[in-house]
Parts: sequence; C-alpha cells; structure tokens
Amino acid sequence: MTLIADILLAVGAFGAAAYCYILAGRLKRFTTLENGMGGAIAVLSAQVDDMTRALEKARGSASASATSLEALTARAEQAAARMELLMASMHDLPDPKPQRVERDERLRFVRRRTERSVEAAE
Repeated sequence: MTLIADILLAVGAFGAAAYCYILAGRLKRFTTLENGMGGAIAVLSAQVDDMTRALEKARGSASASATSLEALTARAEQAAARMELLMASMHDLPDPKPQRVERDERLRFVRRRTERSVEAAE
C-alpha cells in the first residue's frame, strides 16, 4: 500500500513540475517586450505620456484663450456702456429743421477745362 502511495505521490509531483514548467514558458512569452503583452503595455505607456503632454498643452492654450476672452469681454462691456451713453445724449439734441427741396430745382454739374501749356518745339 505504501508503494502505491509513493508512486501516486511521485506522479503528482511530476505533474506539478510539468504544470509549473508550462506556466513559466507562458509567462515568459507574456512579458516579452517585442511581441507579447509587455510590448503592448510599453506602447500604451508611451501613448499615455504623449496624451498627457498634449493635454497639458491644450490646458495651457485654453487658459490663454480664456484670459484673452475675458479681456475682450471687458472691452466690449466698456464700449457698450459708452455707446449707451452716446445714445442717451443723442436724445437730448434738438431735432434738425427739415430742409425745403423744390422739385424744379436741379443739381448742376460744372466742368472746367484746364488750360494746357503748350511748349513750342525748338
């Protein structure tokens, strides 16, 4: 009976060793940088770094645009306030008297000829 138990124990140990060997090979292929999952992780890490840099540039650009937009908005509000003041002051001016225009009166265009100096040919 002990002989059978020893044989079964040896077969189990051999099976566990074979299973560990197979798992080690798979793990080695999984972590290779050229064509395995390690390569994919390295590529994704580089892409994350690129996207982080692009995000920082976009954030800086958006901040500059927001500052510029705030300045332009302040200028527009000041201009609108001045225009409102000008419009209010226009209501205080008296109405101009309408000019009488006669229907028979026509506009005249006067053409004047300039005298050209003619030089005598020698």
